[in-house]
Amino acid sequence: MNKEQNETLKEKLRKMFSLTEDSASHEEIRTRLLDGGQVTGTNMCVLICAMIIASVGLNMSSTAVIIGAMLISPIMGSILASAYASVSADYPLLYKHAMGFGVQIAISVIAATIYFFLSPVKEPTVELMARTAPTFYDVLIAFFGGLAGIIGQTREDKVNTVIPGVAIATALMPPLCTCGYSIANGRLDMLLGAGYLFILNSYFIFLSAGIIMSILKIPKVRELTEKEWRRHRFRMVRNTILIALPSII
Repeated sequence: MNKEQNETLKEKLRKMFSLTEDSASHEEIRTRLLDGGQVTGTNMCVLICAMIIASVGLNMSSTAVIIGAMLISPIMGSILASAYASVSADYPLLYKHAMGFGVQIAISVIAATIYFFLSPVKEPTVELMARTAPTFYDVLIAFFGGLAGIIGQTREDKVNTVIPGVAIATALMPPLCTCGYSIANGRLDMLLGAGYLFILNSYFIFLSAGIIMSILKIPKVRELTEKEWRRHRFRMVRNTILIALPSII
């Protein structure tokens, strides 16, 4: 009886923490993530608006305004779409979304730079300075925030409350705004710190999304050879160490 009870308990725990029990179909996951990563005119307009709002919030040290900007920003969609393309070994698709992400970054920094160049408030605020000194805690926030985000996106009934929370926690917009401030005001020290924070957040969201999609066995466009898989695994470990190391130091 005890053995049967233990097996029942194990089964309940397995189901409780299973990522595959209530996951959406692979086709649905693909559609959601790739649609979210589209770089369209609408998304770019919303992105520019979000950048200006976030820049104003940072300039005036208004936390509420910064949070509002992070909620409407579409930039995380490109990271999740890129992670999907990487896990599915669809490298043309990965190139497409990586390029789109690069365009979003460029437009965001340009918009923030123009705003801060025109802004009469030139002294860095507490909110701006807070985005220039990343620590290992930022690694943890980005990684576990990315886990929560991709788990919510891959459920059969998509959890719409997760992505906004992840957007606030991982804070992709403020570092880009700080980069714009740094360029507009010639602050190289702030530019390096803010740029590193953005890379840190983006990479660990990408990494955690890739891990969850690997667990869900997202279909691959082609199977990797053993040599390709070893090379891919080595690059991921190397990149993770290189990107996280400065924050630990």
